[in-house]
Amino acid sequence: MTEPLITASSRGAADGPVIPVHALWEDELAAFLDARPSFVRGFAQLSDFSAKAGQTVAVPTPEGALDRVLFGLGQRVRGGKADAMAFRALPAKLPAGDYRLHASPEGLDPAQIALAFALGTYRFDRFKARGADGARRLVAPDGVDVAEVQAIAHACALARDMVNSPANAMGPRQIETIAREIAEQFGADFSAIVGDDLLEQNYPAVHAVGRAAVPERAPRMLEIQWGDEQNPVVAIVGKGVVFDTGGLDIKPSAGMRLMKKDMGGAAHALALARMVMAARLPVRLVVLVPVVENAIAGDAMRPGDVLDSRAGLSIEVGNTDAEGRLILADALTRAAELSPALTIDLATLTGAARIALGPQVIPFYTPDDALAGQIEAGARKASDPVWRMPLWDGYREALESDIADLKNDPDGWAQAGSVTAALFLQRFAPTTGAWVHLDIFAWNPKGAPGRPSGGEAQAIRGLYAMLKGRFA
Repeated sequence: MTEPLITASSRGAADGPVIPVHALWEDELAAFLDARPSFVRGFAQLSDFSAKAGQTVAVPTPEGALDRVLFGLGQRVRGGKADAMAFRALPAKLPAGDYRLHASPEGLDPAQIALAFALGTYRFDRFKARGADGARRLVAPDGVDVAEVQAIAHACALARDMVNSPANAMGPRQIETIAREIAEQFGADFSAIVGDDLLEQNYPAVHAVGRAAVPERAPRMLEIQWGDEQNPVVAIVGKGVVFDTGGLDIKPSAGMRLMKKDMGGAAHALALARMVMAARLPVRLVVLVPVVENAIAGDAMRPGDVLDSRAGLSIEVGNTDAEGRLILADALTRAAELSPALTIDLATLTGAARIALGPQVIPFYTPDDALAGQIEAGARKASDPVWRMPLWDGYREALESDIADLKNDPDGWAQAGSVTAALFLQRFAPTTGAWVHLDIFAWNPKGAPGRPSGGEAQAIRGLYAMLKGRFA
């Protein structure tokens, strides 16, 4: 990833001019243009620039060189909080080059502006033959911690790259390699339990879901441990289903098309872990990533099978397409063994979450009101939308099985698929500290400047802000 942010001192003499960007509210446009040279006023009028949100005009000098950029912020927010993430749209509208804000707009955090610009430079071109068309870089505003912003942007790019990569290029072995490299980068301990060793090490549900895959894509349990053992334990758990056919309850082709992204929880867990380690937060971090392919073969799990779990609870498989909660059950049980102060699990778990809140707002579930408030505050600070959903006790009986301790597909009368999935996970979640489950989507179904269609990093910027506030 090209470094999207630089400091004034890091520019070389041959880097060329730095183009000023004037970010303008609608109500200040007239006064701004009155104070500018006539060619600026004339070009703005010719371009019908009115400072509407996201409107961008590159103003040339009379000689034809790029003089400055005008970027619209829309109507000024009264009594509310303006969104610095609007600057995600800017890089896609600029020619390659170096830019700087003429001034940080009132009410907007310069660090958030810098991060938004960095996020907006992302593009996934790994499989394209054409070369890059040059970098867009922003000279970071004064006082911005460039290293931290870069670390967050790089982590989000990692999650998006992993989600965007097709399943043939992002299988269990590739995710293990990425996790191992992250651990090595930060001096963390790393372990991987693969294939039939999962049975010996008591991860039976992970093995059952992934055993039908070919040997080179065997299931595995990945674990990273980092930080001082005297610090509070924070466990981050991510669902890593590299491709989900639905198993013997096979998905229709339309439902299978985007299932390369079903490892989005693993991608987000590793990305959030990178942020935590890069910031050297005073925690004992444990990252737990079960990685499987939900394939179809003669030894695939069947509807009606009863599986063992690490927790000792038996699980009746009512639907082989509800496999993510099975592997998370073993991973959450492992987290509980470490007595964490906080456990976060992230998973592309249910389509029901999208029916409830759509693709952009991420539902989260926790019984801890204090943690919920901290997550909401972090999400607001980072402009990373989430919404708390209920762990409604009335639906727990929908998970009861006639022949096992519980089942993975709730009775239809409960209807609330994302809620019942969270209730299932709660049976395995640690009880020594706080726990939260996030049912992420990890995808932009509709492209926009700075937000191309495809993989998206969701909720982890807000979670990082929460962790900083809770533990720093």
